[in-house]
Amino acid sequence: MRERIRAGDREAFANLYEEHARNVYNHAFRLTGDWSTAEEVMSETFLEAWRTREKIEPHGGSLRPWLWGIATNKARNANRGVCRRIAFLARRPATDEVADFADESVSRLDGGRELAAVRQALALLRRPEQEVLALCVWSGLDYAEAGEALGIPMGTVRSRLSRARSRLRKLTDQQLGARSGHTSPADAALHPTAAPPALAIQEEAR
Repeated sequence: MRERIRAGDREAFANLYEEHARNVYNHAFRLTGDWSTAEEVMSETFLEAWRTREKIEPHGGSLRPWLWGIATNKARNANRGVCRRIAFLARRPATDEVADFADESVSRLDGGRELAAVRQALALLRRPEQEVLALCVWSGLDYAEAGEALGIPMGTVRSRLSRARSRLRKLTDQQLGARSGHTSPADAALHPTAAPPALAIQEEAR
């Protein structure tokens, strides 16, 4: 697969797209929190992958770390763009408030209050922590693959993930208030086999 894609084999690249497009989209959605932005990130990821295909090493394992690394960078750029637009809009005169349809979707989910708390806590995490959670917990990359995707040592991935898990639990509990005898909703979000909060919203909306 690597050699074929390096050589510009369009059929091999189409197979790569079919295999990973949905997961790249989900990864982008978890990092951006917006469906349309995630679609743009996914498209840009595969365009960049095709343009830079000759940089792929001819030998190695799965191409997931390569793709996820591109997607993570594209999501970073997209988030920076959103921040710039928010700053611009903040300087404009106030307009009539528009209903937030995302909130309506969340309200239809069981445990909507807990889900909202996890989402708010996720937004408070530092960007590196969000990225390792998205890669290791929700996208299923191991430490080595996540390190390859982010261009950092495997030990750094471990420490960031540990901090991210701890901070997410703490921040979620702060959102809900201390409730003895109950499992933190962050624990469910951090379980590798559980659907991540953002993905749950995506599936509900569809």
